[in-house]
Amino acid sequence: MSLAEVVQITSVMLGLAVAQQSAEHLAGARDRLLFLPRLILALVLVAGWQQAWVTWALFAYGGVLLHRFDGPYNGGSDKMTLLITACLSAYHLAPETRWQEMAMAYLAVQLVLSYFVSGYIKIIKAEWRSGEALCDVFRFSAYPVSERLRGWAERPRVLWLMSWAVMGFEVLFPLSLLHPVALIGALVVAGTFHLANACLFGLNRFFWIWLCAYPSLIWFQDRVLG
Repeated sequence: MSLAEVVQITSVMLGLAVAQQSAEHLAGARDRLLFLPRLILALVLVAGWQQAWVTWALFAYGGVLLHRFDGPYNGGSDKMTLLITACLSAYHLAPETRWQEMAMAYLAVQLVLSYFVSGYIKIIKAEWRSGEALCDVFRFSAYPVSERLRGWAERPRVLWLMSWAVMGFEVLFPLSLLHPVALIGALVVAGTFHLANACLFGLNRFFWIWLCAYPSLIWFQDRVLG
């Protein structure tokens, strides 16, 4: 993929993800008026009209939301949303192609680090190495986990294997950059992992927004390491 194609695909995916986030608020009882303009901007971005200006507007709106909620109230998915918006904004502001490439390369590197650092933080904690942390996720999670799923907490050996599978995949994720086929396989596994979290725990925002960064990593692997 060319850099322009990557930016176009990322922009459309970002617009859809932000629209989904905003629609959730419109369906609720709070802050409807705050998220309606954001939804409109997201749909305009998907349509491809005045892409640069709309991207800058979404980035500025992200700052408004940070102020309103005193930080990224929805955690990692909000941070990734702001990161992708910032990188796309920098791309449209860049005066030369090499700086545009730097903006998208930064997004790709941050995506790799999001997996590696997450795995490293888990693997240095005894409760993750023993599988107890994952048991607690199923046993005490505040997310809408069904009673049947809570029963997984009584299977410590299975959850120990799952813990090490997750940690191993995350810390070894950077190695997938060594070959394009390995990278595609790793992204499929990562996407499936996010989809499972969305289905099991309702973390749907993570699934959609992390997918938005995948095109930049595919381009980065081909451009820099291919």
